[in-house]
Amino acid sequence: MIFLTVSAIILDWALLLLILALTVGGLYEFFYMIKKKGIPIYSYMGIFIGVMIPVSIYSGFELTRNWELLFITLAFLTILLLQFARKDNSNAIVGISTTMFGVFYVSWLFSFLIKIRFLLDGWAGIKLLSFILLVTKMGDIGALLIGSWIGKHPLLPRVSPNKSIEGGAGSLVFSVVTALLVRSFLPEAIDFKLWHVALMGAFFGGIGQLGDLSESLMKRDCNVKDSGKLLPGLGGVLDIIDSLLFSAPSFYLYMSALLASV
Repeated sequence: MIFLTVSAIILDWALLLLILALTVGGLYEFFYMIKKKGIPIYSYMGIFIGVMIPVSIYSGFELTRNWELLFITLAFLTILLLQFARKDNSNAIVGISTTMFGVFYVSWLFSFLIKIRFLLDGWAGIKLLSFILLVTKMGDIGALLIGSWIGKHPLLPRVSPNKSIEGGAGSLVFSVVTALLVRSFLPEAIDFKLWHVALMGAFFGGIGQLGDLSESLMKRDCNVKDSGKLLPGLGGVLDIIDSLLFSAPSFYLYMSALLASV
């Protein structure tokens, strides 16, 4: 995974392939969990729509100025037409809504990694993507190490009984320290003070934890331990990318605002 990630950060076409692979895997796992609840969803159409989002962002394809909104609207209408063709209309609203939510949650949020990569040209974009990946995933590692070592007090037992307050604190510490260590990865055009970078590490690390807890809530609702078995030893694809689903969009919007003010 580290080798694939490094390759994807450096080679933009490899980034697209990895994003597509993880998006398909993540959507498959999400729809599989939902099917176990007996909800009629449109998994194949959802995966197809989910693939089109990162491809359109990578290629810079924009039919209109607000292409993403138009695309989501067309996707909704397509799924609605598929529902008309079904003989059973029970749970139609739930099925359509859940399918669209899966596309938004997995594909659209995860595709912000591509936007971060191309927010700046050349090595500047590579370093920017590396920054948020390191801050977020080191937070995951910190939560695992500290939580399994000294974790005694449950964080949210109703959502995830294995997560502890100590693990959450360890995650924040790891994210802050990592952010300070890779401070040079941030754009040189902006004067990032140490306190600013430390706050960024804490904020985006915390947002990553929120993403992790959100996926745990969904697994709890679907009564599953791991989102899937596509990555043996690591859980499912969603278990790997869940923290990035919240941190990547937040980081992109924040950096875009900072760069626009320079």
